[in-house]
Amino acid sequence: MKGYQTRMKKRFLKFIKEKNIVKSGDKILVGLSGGPDSVCLLHILSRLKDKLDIELYAAHLNHQIRGIEAQKDALYVSEICDEMGITYFLKSIDVPKYCKDNSLSIEEGARKLRYEMFDEIKKRTKSNKIAIGHNLNDQAETVLMRIMRGTGLQGLRGIEYARENGVIRPLLDIERKDIEEYCKVHNLNPRIDESNLENIYTRNKIRLELIPYMTDNFNTNLIESIVRMSNSLRSDSDYIEAEAESKFKDICKITSDTVDIKINGFSKLHNAIKVRVLRKGIKSILGDTNFIDQKHIEDVLEFESESKINKMLTLPRGVFVYRKQDCITLTTTEIVTEEIDFLYNIPNNGFVKIKETNIIIETQTMTIDRYKNGKVDKMSKGFDLNKIKGGMVVRSRQQGDKIKLAGGSKKIKDLFIDLKIPREERCKVPVIADEQGILQVGKYKSSENYKIDEKTKEVLKVTFKNL
Repeated sequence: MKGYQTRMKKRFLKFIKEKNIVKSGDKILVGLSGGPDSVCLLHILSRLKDKLDIELYAAHLNHQIRGIEAQKDALYVSEICDEMGITYFLKSIDVPKYCKDNSLSIEEGARKLRYEMFDEIKKRTKSNKIAIGHNLNDQAETVLMRIMRGTGLQGLRGIEYARENGVIRPLLDIERKDIEEYCKVHNLNPRIDESNLENIYTRNKIRLELIPYMTDNFNTNLIESIVRMSNSLRSDSDYIEAEAESKFKDICKITSDTVDIKINGFSKLHNAIKVRVLRKGIKSILGDTNFIDQKHIEDVLEFESESKINKMLTLPRGVFVYRKQDCITLTTTEIVTEEIDFLYNIPNNGFVKIKETNIIIETQTMTIDRYKNGKVDKMSKGFDLNKIKGGMVVRSRQQGDKIKLAGGSKKIKDLFIDLKIPREERCKVPVIADEQGILQVGKYKSSENYKIDEKTKEVLKVTFKNL
């Protein structure tokens, strides 16, 4: 038994040194379910805390899923922490109710609430690390599960040894059987969640059926082989990630809940970098990319096409994707277009301030000779004054609006689409009309019906100015 303890201790110390995940002075909060993995982790860290120069705390969440068994888990956790002299925190949350109220799966909701609790206690204890008891088998199961979901290289990395938020996994290179043996040798008597023995969940089916079948029929060292593949791909992934991080900073505008990805820069990237830029964008607004699968990323990639301008896509966890003229926007805030209505009379000589859009329209009447000899820029338009009937107005668009162009009559709605004007901006485009039709649509198009020709004697010059 002593020999086994020594080997396990050396193996653990070697691992955390190689991965540099535990340092002198660390304050570590252990996520303690009461199962073999977390109990083994707490016990090893407790026995090594003086050698490692660390402080330990433990946290347990009763998910209220397993009734009396969950209460026994909490009692066990409190007893084992007392035996080790570890300060611990217990919390109980009705996870099924929370998931139902928030339209989340049990897995997703439980994970979210667990990590919220960890973060809360981490702050209270001024800890800098959260230790989770994932093992080598968990790693292999995760990789297989991600393969079945259609993951990319990033997913094949598997579970990370350490994350930026301080989460560490010191048992990730140790097999489940060794952990169970450790608990047996030390008489720890961890709690067993019977639901882990039921093949009703995807991960359980992989653990109980798929891996044993593959081990028996294809590769007796399946677990080690999968993890070895995952580790070898990690260095390749790290290089690509570094490139993606650089491009992400170059082409993205980032706020707390929104990321705007510039199309011009994005379209020039290799597809491998595009995928990672999108994932980084989603992570920036959500904190992670859990439950965002490769299929979701592929759907967003299609928004690079101009045919997707002014389109919207909804991803899991309340992420909205909008294709605008010059960017792809990722946000957790749904963009609701508020229609702006305005109507102003236009004098033949003078100006109108459209306060709703911060635009000034200036009008001048003049002879054709003066107009031809004068300065006309892109913001100025000229119309045959004699073709204008009745009074003129400038207004917001109306349903059924049409304008006469060289190729025939065209709906204003279709014109906006052709011009790729964002949906939320269309109501702000000023429409100039008289009693019989539309003269001008913003700075974009003029009607053929009011065009200056060889018979024109007087001109109405219209100039658009921004405040």
